[in-house]
Amino acid sequence: LGVLVTTPDGDRRFARVKVPPSLPRFFAAPDDGGWLPLEHLIAAHTDRMFPGVTVDGLHVFRVTRNADLALEEAEADDLLEAIETVLQFRRHSAAAVRVEVQAGIPSDVLDLLLENLHLDRADTFESETLLGLSSLWQFYGMDRPDLKSPPWSPTTPSRLAERGDEPVDIFAEMRRGDILVHHPYESFITSTSAFIAQAAADPSVLAIKQTLYRTSVQADPEFGGEADIVRSLISAAEAGKQVAVLIELKARFDEEANINWARMLESAGVHVVYGVTGLKTHAKIALVVRREAGTLRRYSHVGTGNYNPKTARIYEDLGLFTADPDVGADLSELFNTLTGFGREADYRKLLVAPRDLRPRILDRIREQADLGTEGRIAMKINHLVDRKVISALYEASGAGCEIDLNVRGICAIRPGVPGMSDNIRLRSVVGEFLEHSRVYKFGAGVEDAVYYTGSADMMPRNLDGRVEALIPITDNRLKHRVQEILDAGFEDDALAWTLTDDEWSKIPVALGTSVHVRLKEAALGRADK
Repeated sequence: LGVLVTTPDGDRRFARVKVPPSLPRFFAAPDDGGWLPLEHLIAAHTDRMFPGVTVDGLHVFRVTRNADLALEEAEADDLLEAIETVLQFRRHSAAAVRVEVQAGIPSDVLDLLLENLHLDRADTFESETLLGLSSLWQFYGMDRPDLKSPPWSPTTPSRLAERGDEPVDIFAEMRRGDILVHHPYESFITSTSAFIAQAAADPSVLAIKQTLYRTSVQADPEFGGEADIVRSLISAAEAGKQVAVLIELKARFDEEANINWARMLESAGVHVVYGVTGLKTHAKIALVVRREAGTLRRYSHVGTGNYNPKTARIYEDLGLFTADPDVGADLSELFNTLTGFGREADYRKLLVAPRDLRPRILDRIREQADLGTEGRIAMKINHLVDRKVISALYEASGAGCEIDLNVRGICAIRPGVPGMSDNIRLRSVVGEFLEHSRVYKFGAGVEDAVYYTGSADMMPRNLDGRVEALIPITDNRLKHRVQEILDAGFEDDALAWTLTDDEWSKIPVALGTSVHVRLKEAALGRADK
């Protein structure tokens, strides 16, 4: 809070009152059932906080500070310790990059704020409502089921479900064919967590390799116990298996947690590495090596979301389990590169950034452009801002290719511009779950089309500054499933927004069917088979 006061001598002073983060943001009003923001409660008592002076005005503001890590990785002797040092600096001294103020703040007060924060007017955002709306989670935590959607209990795909008292053999199921899981419609705990836990306990498993970008421990009310991938990895190492984990220490806002995970794993004998110098490792990949009948067999998981059971309950993501030898060989070589034991190779099936993901995607777009009006492209992604990809999509549209895009977040393409993007349609779905999966489709129909899924969005940071991985979906059954997911998003008439050449607009249907309802019904149907 910025407080302007006048002393008895007539001097004007500016005081800052920090709203304590340890207190709830909202307090229940005792009489009318309403709620009072903490800053309003403080404002009502400023005379007690500033005795002997006249309070002339009080204004709410909120400062955002730079969260990037200014770190010279190549010069750091110990990356973990270097990041800890930078975190201390960021916590106390990071530069301000934005100030939010409530509309109507006097110009002289704003100028004073900007001067002291070393910002200018371009860094100012005025709001007609409360600042810091994430505090509204406090209301979601209230016991008011009448105000919430019915809680969703993720299903377990029939191929991964226990049969009576017999636990499912995930490796045997993967040998039968690829398995696609769709979170949070299908359980992360009985699929991905179970895969790592079973590998840790299996005496035939020799090695487990995995990336961790963000993770957590999550209680499991449906199935009991906890989902704790870190504990499974520690158990595997303690059992004498070779366990290698790449922890991305530079995952923004999770740096401190990841340092703690790294130390815990290292103390248990896990081989922990921190990634490639100059790149963030954002790929969601896991590899299990198992001895079977005198030979080694690789089992792979490639996903779109973090190995995090907590966020897997609210983030929409895909994960593909496969025993494909080519994918296993690709992941082996990729892990060797990431852990410093090998040079990057030509991958058989994976698309890997920053090596070849961008050129391969551009090639696919151009292939569809060459087909003219017979070309088809569909993407379901988080962000689309890469200039080269956008230019290629414009060229494909100009050649007559039909392009459907479902972009949840930042989008720099302009669909529907005559002569430039007539054949591009774009929508975004914002609803109960955070749309987080990435799907790329090239070609008409289903079984003849090429599908990819994985961790990469179409942003320069993903294509040039991170290690990312996309995997092709080759099983025709799974192609149809992925097409159903694409269709559900493109046909949503309850939650979707569309983008024209200059503005977003809500789909004007009051009582449509949302993508979430449609995909919940599909998950229930698969669980019953």
